[in-house]
Amino acid sequence: MSLKLRLSRAGTKKRPYYHVVVADARSPRDGRFIERIGTYDPMLEDTTKRVTILTERAQHWLSVGAQPTDRVLRFLDAAGLLKREARNNPERAKPGAKALERVEAREKAVADAAAAAIKAEEDRKAAIQAAKEAAEAEAEAAREAAAAERAAAKAAKEAPAAEEAPAASEEPSS
Repeated sequence: MSLKLRLSRAGTKKRPYYHVVVADARSPRDGRFIERIGTYDPMLEDTTKRVTILTERAQHWLSVGAQPTDRVLRFLDAAGLLKREARNNPERAKPGAKALERVEAREKAVADAAAAAIKAEEDRKAAIQAAKEAAEAEAEAAREAAAAERAAAKAAKEAPAAEEAPAASEEPSS
């Protein structure tokens, strides 16, 4: 007969209370048991008072071969009766397929948004550069037009003076 140290549920709906019992491994959770060796009340606020175990009886049943469940093993480890090795299941921490799809979709959306932001920044810089070039071209055209006007005005001033100068020079020679 295989013996287990396990929890047997008592208490009411939404108010759990457990007995730590020694039972045949084949008997149901809340069914027949051999001996009650402690209690566990998860509703208590004081964590030091949640678990009570009769350590002498627990030692006796462990010595005759009873195997504790994981939860009872935690209690026995806290009481200093047995040592519970920490479990390492790296597969359990991995996200599922749907979660991976959501992560990939989120990463793609972030990458797309970053690319769009970069494109918008490049477009903005290109528009600023084009506006600068257009303003420079306008300024250059205005400078050239002003220079042309000055040259035309200078030529207009020199042309009447040139016409008067030969006329004045012709009079004395005649």
